[in-house]
Amino acid sequence: MQIILLDKVVNVGALGDIVKVKDGYARNFLIPTGRARRATAANKAEFEAKRAELEKAAAAKLAESQAQGEKLGGTTIKLTQKAGVDGRLFGSVTNGDIAEELGKQGYKVAKSQVRLPNGPIKIVGDSTVSVALHTDVVVDITVTVYGETA
Repeated sequence: MQIILLDKVVNVGALGDIVKVKDGYARNFLIPTGRARRATAANKAEFEAKRAELEKAAAAKLAESQAQGEKLGGTTIKLTQKAGVDGRLFGSVTNGDIAEELGKQGYKVAKSQVRLPNGPIKIVGDSTVSVALHTDVVVDITVTVYGETA
């Protein structure tokens, strides 16, 4: 399916690109989330009329994400979980737990923006976690997990 991208999409293209993607990807993800439109003649003409406005909005969004990334970069958050004697957690620390803790500290971060490279954290100690605020803005934070014996 031919689509016009209304936003930068990783591994697909940038704003304004006309690309061919699988039908399901376009119908089920890109079009419903507002990141793309079908590449019809009417939609192409409408996009060209709004191109400057969309580029300005994308630049503002990027600048806002970069500003938040400057503040968030190098942040350390501390979490306490129940753990055994050997330092393994009974549960795990997920991206939802990290996003919630960042929210308590005043950062607006969605659960889907927190990237755990090795899956959920299951041991006591320090771990480095990436937070993708924008497709071009990814910052690393440190998560320190303390064990609490039951």
